Amino acid sequence: MDRFGIQTATEYLHQANDALLTIVQIETKEALQNIDAIAKTGVDCLFIGPFDLGNNIGHPILDGKMDEELNKAIATIQRSAKEHNKSTGIYCTSGDQARHYADEGFHMVSVAADMIALPTYLTSALTSAKGSYVHSALNLAKDAAAKMTGPYGR
Repeated sequence: MDRFGIQTATEYLHQANDALLTIVQIETKEALQNIDAIAKTGVDCLFIGPFDLGNNIGHPILDGKMDEELNKAIATIQRSAKEHNKSTGIYCTSGDQARHYADEGFHMVSVAADMIALPTYLTSALTSAKGSYVHSALNLAKDAAAKMTGPYGR
């Protein structure tokens, strides 16, 4: 098998490196302090993990609220990226927050964080799979009736 899509494997390999992006995640105090030096390198995108960055710089996100120092840190990273012609990305926890950062010029935004989206989705899917309490109670009663023995059962 020597074809990838409409290209041969050889054609793909000749252009593959040009199509790759180098993305670094900025989530420590040290990275923040060295953001201009990082942005000057051959990276393509500075990607911010606000939960880890906030914790690491001593301004964690608590009760969904971002401390002003964390907002300043994010703005510093965005400024450096713009000065060095780099793209920026950020993890967001909602569509509204994603829209905010997109409006601020971020190139890559998530619309949900995995630590929020996965439990919410899985809980919803499990609830649907189990059915309502009424549905579950009817199934239990049906199963119990099917298993009855004695004068009124099998």
